[in-house]
Amino acid sequence: MRILLVNPEFPDTYWSFRYALPFEGKRSVFPPLGLMTVSSLLPRSCERRLVDLNVERLKTSHLEWADMVFITGMLAQKDSLHEVSARAKALGKRIVLGGPYVTSTIEQLPDADHIFQGEAETTLPQFFDDLERGETKRIYKAPERPPLAITPVPDFGLVNLKRYSCMSVQYSRGCPFSCEFCDIIEIYGRVPRTKSNQQMLAEFDALHRLGWRGPLFIVDDNFIGNKKNVRLLMPDMIAWQKKHGYPFSLLTEASVNLADDEQLLTSMKDAGFRRVFLGIETPVEESLKEAQKPQNRGNLLDSVRRIQSHGMEVMAGFIVGFDNDPEDIFERQIEFIRQSAIPMAMVGMLNALPDTQLWKRLEREGRLLGNDATGNNTLSSLNFIPRMDAETLQAGYRRIMRTIYRPSEYYRRALDSLQRTPQDVPEAHQYHGLKAVKAFARIAFHLGVLDRERREFWRFFIKALRTDRDRMTELLRHAAMAYHFRKLTESHCYS
Repeated sequence: MRILLVNPEFPDTYWSFRYALPFEGKRSVFPPLGLMTVSSLLPRSCERRLVDLNVERLKTSHLEWADMVFITGMLAQKDSLHEVSARAKALGKRIVLGGPYVTSTIEQLPDADHIFQGEAETTLPQFFDDLERGETKRIYKAPERPPLAITPVPDFGLVNLKRYSCMSVQYSRGCPFSCEFCDIIEIYGRVPRTKSNQQMLAEFDALHRLGWRGPLFIVDDNFIGNKKNVRLLMPDMIAWQKKHGYPFSLLTEASVNLADDEQLLTSMKDAGFRRVFLGIETPVEESLKEAQKPQNRGNLLDSVRRIQSHGMEVMAGFIVGFDNDPEDIFERQIEFIRQSAIPMAMVGMLNALPDTQLWKRLEREGRLLGNDATGNNTLSSLNFIPRMDAETLQAGYRRIMRTIYRPSEYYRRALDSLQRTPQDVPEAHQYHGLKAVKAFARIAFHLGVLDRERREFWRFFIKALRTDRDRMTELLRHAAMAYHFRKLTESHCYS
């Protein structure tokens, strides 16, 4: 049996890094980890191919080759998912849908033969057993969330690693907190499940054998959700990195209470963690209380600085649009982002995602609008009636983005961040020899010669060279990111 695995296209967002990737000679940030895991769950007798629409076109010949087409996707990919499904259906192909969008949506799904809701470790083998008996069902939903002990090593060799700027692995699913706006706890639960140390090291080994060197994203929505197990993992991860010469530069997502654990911070630094994404959301105490986010209450600036002092650049998410946001929320967000030296500050307007506690509350209050959630963090549209005047909220959001991604603002934060994140071991990357020369030449020519903000680029670069010349890869990354964020902001936040 021939199975085609298709990852739909993501729209242009701040997360797509569309304008930064060409400087690296890459086409997308991450390969589709979910589909690579699904591939490892397929029967050995199956032939398989993977097409990622973020790095290549889906050809008719791809679809004609397949007996079944497996399509996954997140909410932001829904338009592309519907298009792929329609193309496959027109050719009479058997369509299998799964992934976060399919699991949590309340919208009309494409006309698929089989729908997988939730995690597939137990339901996919059941599907192939049913297929052999001729007794397949349309909907497969796991009766309970599976233990990650049965999750196989992803089929990393199914993709061309050279097309991506970062690889990804997953350690845990679920989060112990109950943030009102979050859909992760609805999909994966509030009891974090983890893989074993042996499983994680096997995935590290697999990527190392394939020749990957450089950034490796542990994609958990909260890496420290199960702190007990993470503490047990750290010594083995540190030993593996030391044994192999630190081939991976690690990054992940975590809750802000990471800052309260000095031992864990030290272990993560020793393991080679270089960046961590925090859901800070807002500096307004009442809005944090409204969002049911007690883990963020306290001195957030101190928490950020404590993490930075352990050599980890902080990236963070911020939200405006809470019911308790004061009139000066926009200025307060800008000032917090400045003081915290967070270059990559992902600010979004509050969106009610399907089946979240926020969605249910707003539905009870009669405040939901007809607009569907998009999952696209570049849009300033609302799918509910906010307490603040909608036009004021949208204008304030656009003002934040225009301010924080002005080149002088971004570069200042980048310089401050470099100063606050001391490094003992050079960061692992893919740019050596000719590759490094080409990457620098692309950035220097485009941003230092052609771009209208070239003076800001050279001002940043020269200042950074004086204090951080041994961190050239990070300097170039920040320059590329500054360009990407400015271009997206110009496209979506100027009117």
